[in-house]
Amino acid sequence: MCGIVGYIGDRNVYDILIKGLHRLEYRGYDSAGVALETPEGKLNVYKAKGKVSNLEAFCKDKDLSASAGIAHTRWATHGEPSDHNAHPHYSQDGRLALVHNGTIENYKVLKDALMQHGCVFSTETDTEVLVQLIEYIKLRNGCTIIEAVREALNQVQGAYAIALLEKDHPEQIIAARKSSPLVIGIGDDEFFLASDATPFVEYTKEAVYVKDNEIAVLRQGEPLKLLSLEGDEEHAVDVTELQLSISQLEKGGYPHFMLKEIFEQPDTLRDCLRGRIVDGGRRIVLTGVLDNARKFLDAKRIVIVACGTSWHAGLLGKYLIQGMCKIPVEVEYASEFRYNNPVIGEGDIVIAISQSGETADTLAAIQIAREKGAFVYGISNVVGSSIPRETHSGTYIHVGPEIGVASTKAFTGQVLVLTMLALCVANLRGTITEEESNELGEWILKLPDIVKEVLGLNDSIKHLSAIYTYARNFLYLGRGYNYPTALEGALKLKEISYIHAEGYPAAEMKHGPIALIDAEMPSVIVAPVDHLYEKIVSNVQQVKARGGSIIAIVSKGDKVISKIADHVLEVPAVPECLTPIVTSIPMQLLSYYIAINKGKDVDMPRNLAKSVTVE
Repeated sequence: MCGIVGYIGDRNVYDILIKGLHRLEYRGYDSAGVALETPEGKLNVYKAKGKVSNLEAFCKDKDLSASAGIAHTRWATHGEPSDHNAHPHYSQDGRLALVHNGTIENYKVLKDALMQHGCVFSTETDTEVLVQLIEYIKLRNGCTIIEAVREALNQVQGAYAIALLEKDHPEQIIAARKSSPLVIGIGDDEFFLASDATPFVEYTKEAVYVKDNEIAVLRQGEPLKLLSLEGDEEHAVDVTELQLSISQLEKGGYPHFMLKEIFEQPDTLRDCLRGRIVDGGRRIVLTGVLDNARKFLDAKRIVIVACGTSWHAGLLGKYLIQGMCKIPVEVEYASEFRYNNPVIGEGDIVIAISQSGETADTLAAIQIAREKGAFVYGISNVVGSSIPRETHSGTYIHVGPEIGVASTKAFTGQVLVLTMLALCVANLRGTITEEESNELGEWILKLPDIVKEVLGLNDSIKHLSAIYTYARNFLYLGRGYNYPTALEGALKLKEISYIHAEGYPAAEMKHGPIALIDAEMPSVIVAPVDHLYEKIVSNVQQVKARGGSIIAIVSKGDKVISKIADHVLEVPAVPECLTPIVTSIPMQLLSYYIAINKGKDVDMPRNLAKSVTVE
């Protein structure tokens, strides 16, 4: 959950690295640092605790000349955030500088062994162990830096993406990856290196996604080399054309990326739909499903694995697929799936959901599922990321880069893809009538305009947020399709405002949470018109009878809950299975404005990073 940047070429190295760190700051912002190698082979390392702006201030009077450089923005795993523990890390003799994203699981064993051979450590990080190990092997064996990197990485257990500079070798950067993202940009006699493509999209559209167990050798004036971690075999270089644009990476006049991304949802949903709902809603074209129709026709069971917001989308996927396709569905946290001895095999389909396509626990779950013979289907946002490469088939959500740490447009994109997947599979299996399918397809096509209408609640929600800014706890309640929506609403509030919030099925309230309700405990109740509406009316009355304050999200024209609730947010009525996309928007806005009122950094909430690439 850190960001790596590297550059070798004739441009201003420091400027490219700093701009790249700002682009990757959503991946980690506990500390940041750069290593710059001058054309004469001098290696300078500068680093600072806190955001990238702190590093810039520290570097103002430093020697910033360089022909090659690497940089890092950190989300701490081993060792507290500090100048001391910030990357890059030197080897003991000062000849190597290394940045690292991931976790070295056996670092303690390696560190103890190195200390017995006289190595002295200056930080608490696992990363320093790796750079010291590379130096030790190089000195012991008298080998090249590539050979030392290869041997060291073969001793390492865990996940990593690394970039390394060697003193007196200003012409090269060495990089490698295993279970942690790394992408190389190829320019005109120059190379860029990063955890994702955002730092270099303005310089080149040609990218190479480094695969697991590959070592990349970047030398100015020479072609890119990809070497095997196991031996001297040289791998083919597979160049991908990037689809990103600079405008997608800027705030576009909004004060925060989160607000921009909330308001982008009419457009991102339209992009997600493009080419997939055709003939006016009468035909669903999901190539990943249709090309594997037999797998879905013969499926005994579907298991959805995901983490965080993606898990909430997966829970909605369960309701959608079971309801439309009549296939049993289980939803697992990927972090638990890998350790609970999953009983899975041929005839099962595993759907893995991840916005970044790099979530470590989800990738591990995919590996287990494949080993056991399951068919694995990926749903991701980032083209070329690890999950699309590791799954048998899948669908991109195509909502564009999501920079805000709290997921908004990616959530609605994931839910929309799952809705289309369920409808596509239901058509294949004949578990839905043609009339029902066509009607739902027509409604799906209307969603971008409906969401645009919901965003018209912005000013009302902004005003409403002031009333609840200083609440200490929130309860979010929903039933049926809107139980997962309530979970997602509570998570958004927790993530960015640091207010404790819990989501519950509304009927479960009386099995415990009702004890918490009083005048200081507001409840957000998601209650559009559906087949459970009368049930949730009863839940609303129970909260009100105990003095609770109620914010209700209801369908336009509601006549019952609107008379009971303290505050009402009306959204357009849509088919029941589409309500989560519509009702989630007001909760995103409510969380945003409460956090802003509290003075929180909504794009970079404390202790969180966008891509969880470590276990």
